This record gives sequence, structure tokens and C-alpha cells, in this order.
Amino acid sequence: MSGQMETVEQTVTTLPEQEPARAKPKQPRQLVRFVFYKLDPQWLRLPAEQRRAGREELLAIYDEYAQCSLIRSYALYGLRSDCDFMLWQATYDLGHLQGLSSKIRRSAIGPYLPEVRSFLSMTKRSVYVGKGPRGAAHDPRLVITLEDKPYLFVYPFVKTRPWYALPLQERKRMMDEHIRMGVAYPNIKIHTTYSFGLDDQEFVVAFESDSVADFLDLVQEMRESEASQYTLRDTPMFTCVARSLPEILDDIGA
Repeated sequence: MSGQMETVEQTVTTLPEQEPARAKPKQPRQLVRFVFYKLDPQWLRLPAEQRRAGREELLAIYDEYAQCSLIRSYALYGLRSDCDFMLWQATYDLGHLQGLSSKIRRSAIGPYLPEVRSFLSMTKRSVYVGKGPRGAAHDPRLVITLEDKPYLFVYPFVKTRPWYALPLQERKRMMDEHIRMGVAYPNIKIHTTYSFGLDDQEFVVAFESDSVADFLDLVQEMRESEASQYTLRDTPMFTCVARSLPEILDDIGA
């Protein structure tokens, strides 16, 4: 009997240890920054050769960061008085955001091209929309994929605190109404990014569209939705026109 017990004990002690279950690696999120610039009129009074060199330096910086991050330029001159153009950048490396800003500041045109406003955010899955297709390698909502439409409408967004006190199912019900409104405008693509703890707003929303009129109509309809009563702030709003950076600099005299 004692021999049998020893055999059992030996068997138990020699069983291989089970490895802990490994968590499925999470898909990385992108950091997103919208930066608005205003050209100082004093730049236009500098000698032409100095301005030409400063312009070429700025374009070289833009091209450098276009190699390591998603970046697009948009014109706002003639549409708002407080900014001339915007750069939209998405990357997995926070250093790319700071690097672009630093190089522009230290460039010849930098002292004449202040950042008059900026928004920092990050991609994230929505709790109001179902997950991607089963077996999909990537969630498209975690990656900024542009359709490069001619117009982009950008604004920060903050909900009221009572909104977050509502049950999730109640919030989903109201957001379903928002989603149905958006589906009625198939030529408008929304990019919702999150700023909780990163910046002053909670979200930054950017809408790509082929039509200014369609976006105006969509926003007006959404004002009448039930969820709209829980909006605390959704300004300032920026109407941006897709333009290459050389075109923008030509148009503002830089």
C-alpha cells in the first residue's frame, strides 16, 4: 500500500506545470493631432529669397514626417479669421507629433507660423458600435483611413456628466438614432477619436464629405435627436478644404 502511495505522489509531483493563458495581443491605437496655423503678416514683408528658403524648409519637414506618419493639409483661409491652414497627423509614436511641431517651430518660418489651436486625441473602439467581422485581423476604427474627400469638418466634443450616469443600454438606444441619421448621408465619413485625460475635450470628431450642404443638413438633423440634449460643448467648428501644402502656401503668400 505504501508503495502505491509513493507511486501516486511521484506521479503528481512530476506533472508538468500548466502555462497561464496568454492574453490576445491588443491592436495598437493611433495618436491623432489636429493643428491649426496662422501666418504672421510680417513674414510677407521679408525679402523674397528668405521667404523662398523658409517655404522650402517647411515643405521638406512636412515630407519627412509624411514618411513615418499619416499627415494631410487643409486650407481654412477665407473661411475663418483665426487660422489659415490645418495639419492632421496620425501616428503610433508620440515623438512624431512632438518632432513635427519642434521642427516647424525651429525652422526659418516657425516664428511667423504659430499654432493658434490644436487638439490631441486617440483612436478607440466605440462602446456603441459592434466589433468588426469575426476573425478580422484589425479593427478599422483603430486606424485612421482617409477617403481624401474635398471637405473636412472638425470640432471638439464634450458630453454632460449626466450622460455617463445613464445605463449603457439607454445610451446605446439614443446613439442608434444618431447612427441611423448618419447612414442617410453615405457620402459623409466620420472619424471619431477620443481625448479623455489627454486634452480638454472628450472627443474630436472629423467628418469627410463631398458636400458642404449635406454636412450642414446632417448637423441640423442631429440637433433634434434625443442624445443632443446631453451635449455640453461642440465648438469651435472648423470647415477645412483639402489642399496640398504647396498650394496653401502659394495662396496665403508664403
